[in-house]
Amino acid sequence: MEENELIEKLKRKSTQQEAFRFLIRRYKRPLYALVRKVCIDHQDTDEVVQLTFIKAFKYIDGFKGNSKIYTWLYTIARREAVHFMKRKAERLHTTVDALSIQAMAELKAGSDYYSGDEIQLKLQKAVSELPTKQREVFNMKYFDHLKYSEIAEITGTTEGGLKANYHLAVKQLKEKLMQA
Repeated sequence: MEENELIEKLKRKSTQQEAFRFLIRRYKRPLYALVRKVCIDHQDTDEVVQLTFIKAFKYIDGFKGNSKIYTWLYTIARREAVHFMKRKAERLHTTVDALSIQAMAELKAGSDYYSGDEIQLKLQKAVSELPTKQREVFNMKYFDHLKYSEIAEITGTTEGGLKANYHLAVKQLKEKLMQA
């Protein structure tokens, strides 16, 4: 289904349910991957993805079509994940960075909720130790293969700032992985 057709069906009450099932099938995995990089924990990630689709369903009439639908969904998912993690950190009297590092420490290669090998796990743990902005832009650029323009739209950051954060992240990751 083409994007324009999907948006039209999402906004029309008679086709909305079917179109939303299609939207979920198409974007559940990429949104899960995005959110998982923020939340790390599988259950938290599932909850945030569900919240993302609920918000998308609720606010689809407000989608103006100025961006692609996946960019709109990524923006919602990112905001939901960040908000979820801030609330969780407040509830546990800690920081988001501390939660991320703790969750990564609990992951094991080949487990039910992590399918990568030891090398991939080392990279993920090194990424989790990056400052939030660097971690976010690195994940979107390196793992999600988004363009700087798309990341800028999702995060509300300038492309120049994103490029600087990405290059700093790559430099720090090289240093960390060389030491490991």
